[in-house]
Amino acid sequence: MKILTIESTCDETAAAVITDQFEVLSSVVASQEQLHQKFNGVVPEIAARAHVERILPVINETLERAEVRLDELDAVAVANEPGLAGSLLVGVVAAKTLCLAHDIPLVAVNHLQAHIFACRLAAEKNVFPCVGLIVSGGHSNLYQCNTALDFTPLGGTIDDAAGEAFDKVATMLGLPYPGGPSISKAALEGNDQTYQFPRPFLRDKDSLDFSFSGLKTAVRYEIAGQGQVDFAQLEIPPQKIADVAASFQTAVVDCLAGKAMLALKSSGMDTLCVGGGVAANHVLRDRLRSECEQAGITLHIAPFKLCTDNAVMGAIAIERLQAGLIEDLTLDISPGLMRIGKR
Repeated sequence: MKILTIESTCDETAAAVITDQFEVLSSVVASQEQLHQKFNGVVPEIAARAHVERILPVINETLERAEVRLDELDAVAVANEPGLAGSLLVGVVAAKTLCLAHDIPLVAVNHLQAHIFACRLAAEKNVFPCVGLIVSGGHSNLYQCNTALDFTPLGGTIDDAAGEAFDKVATMLGLPYPGGPSISKAALEGNDQTYQFPRPFLRDKDSLDFSFSGLKTAVRYEIAGQGQVDFAQLEIPPQKIADVAASFQTAVVDCLAGKAMLALKSSGMDTLCVGGGVAANHVLRDRLRSECEQAGITLHIAPFKLCTDNAVMGAIAIERLQAGLIEDLTLDISPGLMRIGKR
């Protein structure tokens, strides 16, 4: 069995051909990073237009690399939730068109479930049940993952996602987009104990929620004080940039790791799976490895190439296809952010 998977939830146009044995025959990702860099964040209208331009060339290149024809596919899978409306529409319309033209099944993919499924792909074995931590530019959520397709929300951010906070703080510090890698690089030269930024909810043992808005504001006040300020004109000493970056990064990691370990304890599970763009952060990965080892927890973190958006993680569609979960051509998108925080 061979399926074509399509990913266009945000700013990456991606496709892959995968077998029912989870063998990746080809994978192509067209990044829009340079298009959004001057805006210090993803602009939805620009993202949607870029997807329109790139979706067919990406699909064609993916099929060529896999040496597979459209009439040899057993299904087409596409991420239809959550994400940016315009971006999602491009992928879903492309997938439905291919299915209609070639009379092949259509499979829907939940983008967040796919991020956790990347851990299963890397492990090359079943990793469920587990606690799933998804950390990205749009989401910071904790789930009890009973199976690959059965997720129960445990907690999440009540405001900004961790990745969004990284981007905003990087902008304040005059560092380039995307903020995650820029903050991490700057932090290498800094002291993470210089500034004691807040860790919202970290001491609340009854909550599995996150909050990064206040942390972001605390960084702003440290850099520029209160009132209006043009960060582009702000001159910050290099050492202060490094110290703020390191202190901010450690505060975020404290929150993410702390709540992940609390979720494991409260759920009674002994496996943690972590996915999403922020999961590529070296400090977070090292902290989780250390804490899971001390607690006797099995840890699976998506490999770097599967942390950022890609179509390979759409292999979760194999699970849906085998479960008989096939969509008709009325499949719609479910845009927006998946906010599951309870406060």
